[in-house]
Amino acid sequence: MSDMDVRMSLVEQNYQNLEKRLEKVENKLDSISEQMAAGQNSLVKVIIGATGTIAASCLSIVVVMLMQ
Repeated sequence: MSDMDVRMSLVEQNYQNLEKRLEKVENKLDSISEQMAAGQNSLVKVIIGATGTIAASCLSIVVVMLMQ
């Protein structure tokens, strides 16, 4: 093997390692994206539940005030 062949082989190995690392990063980003979407959906449900509770409390107060 000539010096140029050795260098090309090393470049190819480095490129393959870089591809593997990039694939791992992409997979982790996909996972984080899915987790963020799930968290956002959960947060929306909590906000809707809290709003419903507050509305029910206000309605109860109004009914009690009107009954007296």
